[in-house]
Amino acid sequence: MAHRKVPKRVFARAKEDAAVAKTATETPQTVNNSYKLAFQDTDFLLRDDLRPVRFQLELLKPELLLEEANIGSTFVLYGSARIPEPAKADALVEAAATDKQRRIAERLRAKSRYYDEARRLAQIASECPLDADGKRQFVVCSGGGPSIMEAANRGAADVGAESIGLNIVLPFEQTPNPYVTPHLSFQFHYFALRKMHFLLRARAVAAFPGGFGTFDELFELLTLVQTGKMAQLPIFLFGQEFWRKVVNFDQLVEEGVIGENDLNLFRFVETAEEAWEKLNLYYATRDRVHLHRDPPRAA
Repeated sequence: MAHRKVPKRVFARAKEDAAVAKTATETPQTVNNSYKLAFQDTDFLLRDDLRPVRFQLELLKPELLLEEANIGSTFVLYGSARIPEPAKADALVEAAATDKQRRIAERLRAKSRYYDEARRLAQIASECPLDADGKRQFVVCSGGGPSIMEAANRGAADVGAESIGLNIVLPFEQTPNPYVTPHLSFQFHYFALRKMHFLLRARAVAAFPGGFGTFDELFELLTLVQTGKMAQLPIFLFGQEFWRKVVNFDQLVEEGVIGENDLNLFRFVETAEEAWEKLNLYYATRDRVHLHRDPPRAA
């Protein structure tokens, strides 16, 4: 028997049957939706009853493709979709029609420097070498949109590296920024699954000034680490002045709704170099054997 070749499979692949199904002779039966293969029937897959299946698919598809792309870990960058890049900041102010619009535009212009910091941080992270197993580490991952998200993917592209974009279907037009690597560009229906993929491979997170979306992503992350559902990892808040102005962290401690040690879950930084230095210090001084199971520790 040693010289005989044993077949790897005895059933046709789903892809093959799907192709055959499309060539079926048209009859009243074959043209009815009920006759479609279940996985080719979009109307069936979009039924409310199939929500658990869609959850599974939306979790599984990016997971498989990221694994096939040899990505071991990611550096996630959160931030506003409204902060302009410095080259376009003046135009935003000039376009203001009222005093209020001008004040807001000037504040956005002042924060435009964070576009450059996000871009620089992505450049630095993207030059991280492969690990001993040949896995890519600290691959840049953003929400795939404009502004700070664009800066992240753009920084990776600057140094010839691939980067991930996790986009979301919204009522208004939402397309990935042009710097996302095409085969690492994903679209989500469920915010929950998108946020899950942000963190499954995350080994560092940077939150730049942003609005509701940034707050949603950041505070879910802080809650997961605070409650021990997720291991500690470097969390950087870019722009101490902004974050302390919009969130009174110290008052949360004074009110008793968080503990004083919870303020050690994150670090304020101002530059990409500062964040990368703190990240290197964090992983250089941490017991790597217990990376995924030891108790929270200051970054």
